[in-house]
Amino acid sequence: MVTLVLPRLVSFEGTGRRSASVTERNVAALRSAYWIVLISGFLEPVLYLFSIGVGVGALVGDLTLPGGRVVGYAEFVAPAMLAASAMTGALSETTFNFFGKMKFMRLYEGMLATPVRPIEIALGELAWAMARGVLYSAAFLVIMVLMGLTTPLRALAMFPATALVGFAFGALGMAVSTIIRSWQDFDLIAAGQFALFLFSGTFVPPTAYPAVFRWLVEASPLYRAVDLIRGLSTATAGWTQLVDVLYLLAMLAVGLAVAGRRMGKLLCK
Repeated sequence: MVTLVLPRLVSFEGTGRRSASVTERNVAALRSAYWIVLISGFLEPVLYLFSIGVGVGALVGDLTLPGGRVVGYAEFVAPAMLAASAMTGALSETTFNFFGKMKFMRLYEGMLATPVRPIEIALGELAWAMARGVLYSAAFLVIMVLMGLTTPLRALAMFPATALVGFAFGALGMAVSTIIRSWQDFDLIAAGQFALFLFSGTFVPPTAYPAVFRWLVEASPLYRAVDLIRGLSTATAGWTQLVDVLYLLAMLAVGLAVAGRRMGKLLCK
């Protein structure tokens, strides 16, 4: 799908190598203090899982999923925390850090003096963002298995799904970062991200909301991610998970297309 949307932006001959060079630059620039940032980003969904999934879950009891299966509240919340963790990891790299490199460090202007093209910078940065998202996802899946919230086989199926979620939100983050103009705009991004976190079927099923609001919840990108991972985690996956995959693939393709074109306009003047 990406190749259909980006036929004129990307020629894949040599693109992978040049994109990888962008990722390698980020690895080379890694500092020891960065691991503190990684750990803090991982701890947030884990704390939510224990405080709300386990703590509040003791008061809520069991929930009945749309397919009729009854699950514990922690089992219901954990896949949503995993999806939110993948989203947070990807957006952290492709919004704040990406914006700083592009607008203030002017890092990409130097890269464009080489054969590297704007879309290849976007692909390289997306791959770097996914390295962070994959670390979050793998660690959280281990916790879910140890707590008995899913099985090892289901966790293996959930891992590529979380990678898709990270890629989709990473592409979206880069597209947004090419549009915003100042650091103050990140307040809007943070507010939008927190709204998604609260109202994407994360802690309550969308059926708990009024009909109109339920439609908005089910159309949100994080809900599609939560629905995909929850279906795999609870072994209730069906045709709706195919819709989730197509939705996230479309978000990935559109996000990359917008990011590539906008970077070309901003940097190639």
